[in-house]
This record gives sequence, structure tokens and C-alpha cells, in this order.
Amino acid sequence: MEKLQLWLLILAGLSGAVAQSDLYRKVFVFRKDPSDAHVVVKPEPEQPLQNFTVCLRSFTDLTRPYGLFSYATKAQDNEILLFKPKPGEYRLYVGGEFVTFRVPENRMDWEHVCASWESATGIAEFWVNGKPLPRKGLRKGYSVSAEAVIILGQEQDSFGGGFDLYNSFTGEMTDVYMWGYGLSPGKMRAAYQSLQLPPSALGWRNLQYEIKGDVAVKPRLRDTLII
Repeated sequence: MEKLQLWLLILAGLSGAVAQSDLYRKVFVFRKDPSDAHVVVKPEPEQPLQNFTVCLRSFTDLTRPYGLFSYATKAQDNEILLFKPKPGEYRLYVGGEFVTFRVPENRMDWEHVCASWESATGIAEFWVNGKPLPRKGLRKGYSVSAEAVIILGQEQDSFGGGFDLYNSFTGEMTDVYMWGYGLSPGKMRAAYQSLQLPPSALGWRNLQYEIKGDVAVKPRLRDTLII
């Protein structure tokens, strides 16, 4: 089993190779700045989303804008987008509109974020390192389309592409998850602490992905993450 996982990781390290593997204690390293490198992740949702939660962990020394998680459809390139325009600030986009969350800047350390949204109320939640920020309103009554391309490390300005290199992510990324519902506060904290999580539409422990460009799969540095 270990030999099979090693072979999958070797394949994944080759640009354009497709892999599906358990990435526990692994990270994507986006090595070049700026770059068009990115990771395409699957599967996409099978039906429109009325609610969702996206969580991930990143480590970078960038001070310029960058995209982390981009979910684009043919009709809307910013259907769901996690974007960091500057230190101490995140934007959550749903259906092309966004709200801003201001956060304490945690320089030179891993940062874990979870974004949650529900259509019925339009409430958007944003959690940083296991702690919630004040909730905001966004796109009440909207439905997120299911036919999407999901990309890590870039902001899509068109369906599956249209990247601005100076909005690219450079650094390390791990623990990427997406659920088609809002997580409870307890599960938000569990995601930060790397504890057991409910089944997800997209999960780090069983991720199907395709590397495009200068991205490597490497073991994580254990002393930088919550275990």
C-alpha cells in the first residue's frame, strides 16, 4: 500500500499528471513567483449548492494579492472564490459578489481558514485558526451552479483559465476540504485541529487532482501545523 501511495505521489509531481491519493501529512508547494502554476481538483458537485463550507491551510510570505480557492462556472468566473488582496484581509466571493473579512495578520506561520455560506439567509461565516469572525450577508437566495472547474493557487478570470500571474499563490497549501453544507462550530474547530471530519465532497484524505505547472507534493513540516 505504501509503495502504491509513493508511486501516486511521484506521478502527481509530474506536471499534468492525474492522481487520487491520501495526502495526509503532505502539502502542495507552489514554488515560483509569479506563476501560472495551479492544481485542478475534482470531483465537482453533482447538483447546485444552496450551502457550502470550504476549508484550507496555507503558508506564505506574500504581501501582494493572491487567490487560494477558485470555483468557476461558464456563467460566472467568481462563483466561489477565496482571495487575499493584502495582509490582514480576506475576501469571500459568491456569485460574483464579495464580502471582506479583516483578520489579525499571522506572519510567517500557517493560517487555517474556513468559509461557510447559506443561501436561505445569505449569511457568510469566516473562521481563522479555529476562531469565528463577525458574520456578514452575501447573495441571499442565490444558487451556486454545479458545473464548475475548481482550481487551487489561482483566481480564474474565465472558465478554467484567464489567470493574472500577479494574483497567483506562492507557498504551501494543505488540508483542503469542501462540503455542500455549513459545518457546525464544533466541526469548524475540528478542521483547524486536524481532527476527524464528516464526509466531504472534496477531501484532502481522498483527493483527485491534476498538477499544472511548477507545483510539488512534499511532506509537511510537522512543527508548523496543528496535529
